[in-house]
Amino acid sequence: MKSSPIKAKQKLSPKASAAKARRDKKAAMSEWGKYKKRTAQRAGCKAGYDFDHDAGKCLPKGTNRAKNSRSGATKRKYNY
Repeated sequence: MKSSPIKAKQKLSPKASAAKARRDKKAAMSEWGKYKKRTAQRAGCKAGYDFDHDAGKCLPKGTNRAKNSRSGATKRKYNY
């Protein structure tokens, strides 16, 4: 399984790291996760940029990842 780029920063125990990997995989393979991946790939952002589903455009990775929350506002915007 491909490791998360965040894993090294979190300093998780092996058990916690495995549990996080399972949770991340489950989230990525959900309908909403697949939808986000599909739309992000369609946007074709250049290297170093991520597609921001809230703004609907490509933003620098650091900016996009720093502002994301779990509020669900973007899900509601897309009626997902």
